Amino acid sequence: MRKWLPLLAVCLGTFMLLIDVTIVNVALPDMAANLHTSFASLQWVVDAYALALAALVLGIGSIADQVGHRRSYIGGLGLFAVASFACGIAPNAELLIAARTVQGVGAAAMFATTFALLNSAYQGRDRGTAYGMWGAVSGASAAVGPILGGFLTEGVSWRWIFFVNLPVSVAAIALCVFVLTDAHVTTRHRVDIAGMITFSAAAAAVTYALIRANDDGWAAPSVWGLFVAAAVLLTGFLLVESRIEHPMLDLALLRNRSFVGILIAGLVLTFSAFAYFTYTSIWLQSVIGLSPIQAGLTGLPLSVAAFAVSALIGRFLHGSRPGPIIGGGLILIGLGALLSAVLVRGDATWPQLLPGFALVGIGVGLATPTLSSSAMAAVPPQRGGMAAGTVNTSRQLGFAFGIALLGTVFSARAHSLIADRGVPESAGIAKALSGGQAQKLLAAAPGSSRASLDRALHAASVSGLQGTFLVAGIAGVVAGLLVLLLVRPPRTPEPSRPAGQTPSEATDRDVEPVVV
Repeated sequence: MRKWLPLLAVCLGTFMLLIDVTIVNVALPDMAANLHTSFASLQWVVDAYALALAALVLGIGSIADQVGHRRSYIGGLGLFAVASFACGIAPNAELLIAARTVQGVGAAAMFATTFALLNSAYQGRDRGTAYGMWGAVSGASAAVGPILGGFLTEGVSWRWIFFVNLPVSVAAIALCVFVLTDAHVTTRHRVDIAGMITFSAAAAAVTYALIRANDDGWAAPSVWGLFVAAAVLLTGFLLVESRIEHPMLDLALLRNRSFVGILIAGLVLTFSAFAYFTYTSIWLQSVIGLSPIQAGLTGLPLSVAAFAVSALIGRFLHGSRPGPIIGGGLILIGLGALLSAVLVRGDATWPQLLPGFALVGIGVGLATPTLSSSAMAAVPPQRGGMAAGTVNTSRQLGFAFGIALLGTVFSARAHSLIADRGVPESAGIAKALSGGQAQKLLAAAPGSSRASLDRALHAASVSGLQGTFLVAGIAGVVAGLLVLLLVRPPRTPEPSRPAGQTPSEATDRDVEPVVV
């Protein structure tokens, strides 16, 4: 059993950093009431963490190559714990968002070193088993977040969704000190600071533009100004990466069709599978009237299916052709979201979510275990760490963009339906509904109009959810088809041999690597 302790140490960190992506979802209504915050601030509580994690994982990975992966992982755990404590005691939304950003920096340090530490600890069949179990933990963590968040929010306080990280971090650090090794030789080169800054700023500008579109409208100059700024920053990032000696992202990787397909898969997987959890939680608690625990438990089919599929078959998928596995998983995720769009209508409540969530969980369980390992296999070995980091970046960007974009979809459809029903001040009511304040709206309404307003709020939230499921579902299916098209092994030419040499006499250098 001792040989699996390094896996436990890595999985503890992975579980914490990924569960914190979604654990706040069911706590958002309580946070909004306690901190007197707006819907835009609610989105940033989720997005600040995901953006910091996405934007920095590649850059911090290059720093870890210099200071050591074990040291970086332990440092990330420590920073994550301190930031979690700051989140738990935050007196207002601004400080909570700032602490969530720092928490994302710590998570990036852990995520960037995960595969290097597993590769140092395991070889051969054991490495395949370790990746399979890591994939199971990774696939289920985001789905478990709302369940654990519900228990903590209702049982104690929303602040304990952050405080609970402290004892787990201490245990993980103690375990790391004794069981983790770092077999990789550290390297010395200049860190790509310019690349980190331009990429982070570009991602933040896109996310902020999507959030502002919800308040100002898509035609607003402020929204398009942010998109233009994001385009300029992204262009600057590409110029930096093309000229620097040791880039954060080797642009030559983007000429690899299989790698591009895997990047698309990473981006859309979290977008289509998890981003709408924020809005289902708001609907279930503020409109349907479920408790945080009950709202969290609706995600149980997804988390159970994801963990079971990853744990049962994940270790057997390594070495298989990844295209059909990842593409098929994405198509199942998309179909699950589309099934939810069909079932959640009219007087729907929580049971209508369960079939779609279960189907999404199966897709997550299929796609997640093979995603990062396939990215590493699709490029030369010396680029494996960069490839895995790039895929992890795309996964978290997909979640951050999804929260912002699906929030705009939810609010727009809710506003349209409320306006069609002739409810006064429909724009303000739609924003309040999106921010989880349906019960406050009902309490403030005159008794004679309360019943009609209740029906309008229910119909508007259902319409908003349908929109988020439709967008997520279509994205999942289209991305799955693209992956099937792009992630295919190329034809490998017969290796050339000197005259008179038999196939068995060919040396390793004569054989070209097969890209999977």
